[in-house]
Amino acid sequence: MEDQLKEVPTHDLESLLCSSNRDFLIRNSGDQVKVQSLKGKKVGLYFSASWCGPCQSFTPKLVKVYNELLSDSKFEVVFVSADQDNESFDKYFSKMPWLAIPFSDSETRNRLDKLFDVSGIPHLVILDENGKELTNEGVVIIREYEAKGFPFTPERIQELKEQEEEAKRNQSLKSLLVSPSRDYVIRSNGEKVPVVELEGKIILLYFSIVAYKESLDFTLKLVEIYQELRKEGENFEIVMIPLDDEESSFKKKFEGIPWLSLPVLDKTCAKLVHYFELSALPIVVVIGPDGKTIHPNVAEVIEDHGRKAYPFTSEKLAEIEELEKIKRESQTLESILVSEDSDFVIGKEGVKVRVSELVGKNILLYFSAHWCPPCRAFLPKLIEAYHEIKAKDDKFEVIFISSDRDQISFDEFFSTMPWLAIPFGDKRKLSLSRLFKVQGIPTLVAVGPTGKTVTTGAINLITYHGADAYPFTEERIKEIEEHYEKMAEEWPKKVRHALHEEHELDLSKHAGYYCDGCSEFGQWWSFWCKECDFDLHPKCALSDKDKDKGDVQGEDEEKNPKEGWTCDGDMCHKA
Repeated sequence: MEDQLKEVPTHDLESLLCSSNRDFLIRNSGDQVKVQSLKGKKVGLYFSASWCGPCQSFTPKLVKVYNELLSDSKFEVVFVSADQDNESFDKYFSKMPWLAIPFSDSETRNRLDKLFDVSGIPHLVILDENGKELTNEGVVIIREYEAKGFPFTPERIQELKEQEEEAKRNQSLKSLLVSPSRDYVIRSNGEKVPVVELEGKIILLYFSIVAYKESLDFTLKLVEIYQELRKEGENFEIVMIPLDDEESSFKKKFEGIPWLSLPVLDKTCAKLVHYFELSALPIVVVIGPDGKTIHPNVAEVIEDHGRKAYPFTSEKLAEIEELEKIKRESQTLESILVSEDSDFVIGKEGVKVRVSELVGKNILLYFSAHWCPPCRAFLPKLIEAYHEIKAKDDKFEVIFISSDRDQISFDEFFSTMPWLAIPFGDKRKLSLSRLFKVQGIPTLVAVGPTGKTVTTGAINLITYHGADAYPFTEERIKEIEEHYEKMAEEWPKKVRHALHEEHELDLSKHAGYYCDGCSEFGQWWSFWCKECDFDLHPKCALSDKDKDKGDVQGEDEEKNPKEGWTCDGDMCHKA
């Protein structure tokens, strides 16, 4: 109740965005714009970085919304960079039509980062005309509502949500597929098929990008199922929802596809992505004969079970889940890593290692890619842990599962690793990603000596505990936690420190943080000021004498600004 009554902060823009020697913001042309010119406008503070894949994906969406609202001149965006060098900042900022805090003013950028509690990027805070914080969920709002979300007030967002709920209550095939200018779908030969002819059938809405490799592979599987069901006379149809941004390439790939489609670049495609709250492709939404949604995505079920999953009812899917449970209970290393004639992984220079040779070992499956900065930042830590563990137990191995885009990138990245890998482009990568529900990279999955899954969250265990986390079982983690509890028994519960004379610092548990004394990453114990969100490692907060009373985490951490970040499809998160 106290949080609900807490007053939303209001900020003076000049105090917020200026520094002692700067009263302006900059454009990518180098022009200076006085901060006071923002008065009377809604302002979005855009925390982002060039190295962050989700930021690179979100920025064009924000540019589109910004340009649509530009004519009103009532909305401005200020870029707050998390880049680590001026060259990266300049290159990224050159794509942005709005303003920015100068890269040289790291003090203001860091202050804003702390003030708005930015734990992941992209992050967009929107302030109203008076500097009052409207929302810190600007990224979600822009993704979901685009320019329709303006003026970004809670009332406007609630209005849009109510409109969506009303649309879902009254959902029909017409409401999904028909637009004011179109009442048909098309075949690959250009034939127009009225949507009304599809009513009363089970409809699969297949969201796809035809040039996307995962979509290409899945399409081949779906064609087989489609032809089988049509041959059996089942009352169903597939309607592709193309998310391609280039018409000619779509038409070329659509040739010979047996089902129907919305026209490429039709505005209904983007509407349906938002309507069904979609994320990673491929997606197959099942619509029943009454026009209502039966299931939001059966792509994984289709991939694993094919024709047997039809007609995708809750009863049929419950049967399949029971089969999956039995499969998980009987999981072995060979059952997850052997596929048809692919019964090996590779070492250096392409040397083949049979999966049978790895049976009985503790295995880490390392989902990663050369293009992913958090992956590259995490790699040295994993290599260090790998060597430490191997020195103690030879029955341990890591297998690299690449999301790289070409063989050259794979070879370059794999050459830096001391372990094994699944060959580049191997179809087992897709099946393993689905099996372990990998949503972002880097991801580490621990598989025990019996071949059963130990944990899909081993990346946090390595990040926080290094080789000490081995063999990554619940029992081992409990032992580590008990050790951390014991190591602080002789530490003071409060300290005063010259770096933060304003308040006492309380001994607190933190999953992960950056020390305000040495800038190194730390975890578990921190001496913390809640009021100022100020953290000190115990090694920084205590004297040498006190520090020797326990193993203080983070003493040898590298000062790598990207270390401690993990990326999923939507955001790069601080650990």
